[in-house]
Parts: sequence; structure tokens; C-alpha cells
Amino acid sequence: MFKPRSADRAGHLAMLTFSALVAGSFALGSRAANEIDPVVMTAARFWLAAVLLAVAAVATGQVNRRAFQAPWRYFALAALMGIYFATMFEGLKTAPPVSTSAVFTLTPIMAAGFGWLLLRQRLTVRMALALAIGGIGALWVIFRADLAALRALDVGRGEAIFFVGCIAHAFYTPCVALLKRGEGTLVFACGTLLAGALLLTVYAWDAIVATPWTSLPGIVWITLAYVAIAASAATFALLQFAATRLPSAKVMAYTYLTPSWVICWQLALGAVPPRPLILVGIALTILALFLLLRDDGPKKHGG
Repeated sequence: MFKPRSADRAGHLAMLTFSALVAGSFALGSRAANEIDPVVMTAARFWLAAVLLAVAAVATGQVNRRAFQAPWRYFALAALMGIYFATMFEGLKTAPPVSTSAVFTLTPIMAAGFGWLLLRQRLTVRMALALAIGGIGALWVIFRADLAALRALDVGRGEAIFFVGCIAHAFYTPCVALLKRGEGTLVFACGTLLAGALLLTVYAWDAIVATPWTSLPGIVWITLAYVAIAASAATFALLQFAATRLPSAKVMAYTYLTPSWVICWQLALGAVPPRPLILVGIALTILALFLLLRDDGPKKHGG
């Protein structure tokens, strides 16, 4: 039975909230993806989220001299998250939200690998089994419960693009634990977002200037507000908070809930429910989550 140690409970609660908020960005992002350049959208969300977190960091007294040490760390982390967010919106141009979110559930497997490589975090047999089950469930959804498509490795263009971003996201998780030097969660997340905003603004300046901001559809502004506040500022802080309290594989285990949350979001927004066979893959990812979150006993985790 899953009984988290009291010291880890806050990290688990943070990631449960993270998974629900992330799912909303898939559901809303699919409606705005074809209305604005994905890099421009990502730059805008980073600027807005950075301002929000800066206010919160100042208000909580987290801005101090330590926060400005080794600023290259913020740019390194920002580059990874910039790739993730930009490829998500690019992928959502052609891939269904549930399928795209299933690609996201492959990150625990990759995060476990990067966690071992960077932090020497080891997997138990049960964790390895859970990752395998979750991976099978994710592939079942990605290939739309179509065995012929699976045998032919018929992956959609959108899913393939987003997979590149998920590699960056999986690498980001252990990097937070590796690079954080005692800074407050809010100020560290703010530094990462600000660095990302600067990088993307330089990279996409021409596209930003050319964007018809005053004539964008309302769904773009709704999505921008949501992804900046809930799916950037909040999730950056939640992820960095959890990444220093839980092993990388367990942090990313909560991504297995994302397709289920996306289905809830889609139904709430009036979309057609997925066909029943797709739910087999969703069930496998939820099983993987519970296997990953079972207590490993008194051993200390890495990170």
C-alpha cells in the first residue's frame, strides 16, 4: 500500500496538483495551437509567469544574493523547458490532446535514466516494472489502440515532435536537484522562467513583432492566461519543490495521471469521449502510478 513518509507528502501533493494543471494546457492548447506561433506563445507565457513569480518571490523574501549566483544554471534549465513547451504547442497542431498527453507519460522512463546518470538514483524491481507497464499503456494510447499502427510504427507527426520536448523535460527534472543551491523554490523558478523568456525573445523576435496581437482570437488569450499562471508559474514552482524531495522517477510518475485528467478536461469542454479501447491504455498508466508510488521502505532516496 502507498504510505508516503511525512517528509515526502508535500512533494506528492505538489505533483498531484501539477498533473491536473498540466492536463489543462493540453486541452486548451489544442484549441489555440493553430492560431499563434508556438515559440511566440511560449515566450509570452514565460514573461507573464516570470513577472508573477517575481512578485511572489519578493513578497516572501526569497530574493537575496544567493539567488544571483551562477546565473548560467537558469539559462541551462530554461533551454530545456523552452524546448518542451514549444514542441508541445507545435505537436498539438496535428495531434489529439489525449494522444499528446500520452507521449508525456513516457517521461518517467526517461527521467529514471537521467536520474541514474546524473544523481545515481537507482530503480527497484517494482519501479522498473511500473515504468514498463506505464510505457506500454502510453504506447497503446499513442498508437490509438491500433495494433496495425503499432506494428508499422505509425507515429503521428505531432506526437513525434512532442517526444523531443519530453526528452528535454525528463532531463530537466534531475537537473533541478543537481543545480539548485539552496535558493527558495519561487525565486529559482522565477530565474528559470526569466532566462527562458530572454532566450525565446531573442530567438523569435521577428515572429513576436509580426504577431497580430490585437486581432488574436479570444481562445489564444484564455490559453495564454491559463498556461502562464497555472501551467507555467504554478507548475514550475510545484515541479522544483517536488524535485528536491522525491526521486526523479517518482516525481515524473504523476505524469501518468495526465491522460486521465486530459479526458476530464476534454469532456468538460464538450469534446467527444475517446473510444473504449483507448481507456485500456489509460488504466495501465494509472496502475503504473500506484506501483511507482508504493513506499520503498526506510531507504533514503537520491536527490
